[in-house]
Amino acid sequence: MQICGIDDAGRGPMLGPLVIAGISLERKNIKKLSALGVKDSKKLTPKSREELYNKIISTVDNYYIAKISPRSIDASVKKHCLNGLEAKYMAKVVSKLNPDVSYVDSCDVNPTRFGKEISKLSDNHKIKSYHRADSKFVVVSAASILAKVARDRTIAKLRKDHNLGSGYTSDSVTVKFVTKYYKKNKIMPNFVRKSWKPVQKIIDNN
Repeated sequence: MQICGIDDAGRGPMLGPLVIAGISLERKNIKKLSALGVKDSKKLTPKSREELYNKIISTVDNYYIAKISPRSIDASVKKHCLNGLEAKYMAKVVSKLNPDVSYVDSCDVNPTRFGKEISKLSDNHKIKSYHRADSKFVVVSAASILAKVARDRTIAKLRKDHNLGSGYTSDSVTVKFVTKYYKKNKIMPNFVRKSWKPVQKIIDNN
């Protein structure tokens, strides 16, 4: 029986991709993930996540990571459909891994509705959708680590050329970078989410 866990990383920041990751393995091997020390990525240091990344990939039967560009995010936000975009990509992961059952971390206030949407988009695969699934199910924790590391690596690449901080709207380094870049170039870099309110504010003020 193949069990799948799916989670996202980078939904809140004003720049960089939104990453969706999924892993699948036999039910009997799930305890191997716990033995590795896998837990919700938010409870681990960046160093621990990096170390666990390859161990998870070696332990699971299959995995899939999808990156959603700021451009796609902006198009969905315009239609008030960011949850729909996540459901679509989570369904893509389910279809690729083709498990018997998938546990997903719901970004929708209504987890049941979110699960039904993913099921519908993935040819009626069995979906179990919960809030905080990354701290309840180790398969989702493993997916959350892959998603977080994949996003952090993308941001680290961007950081080689730009002093852009963490990417979060609460980070003054990020806000300063976006403001300065826009003032100078009169356009936003393609890795910035233009639909985010703080970004629109920067555009309006300059």
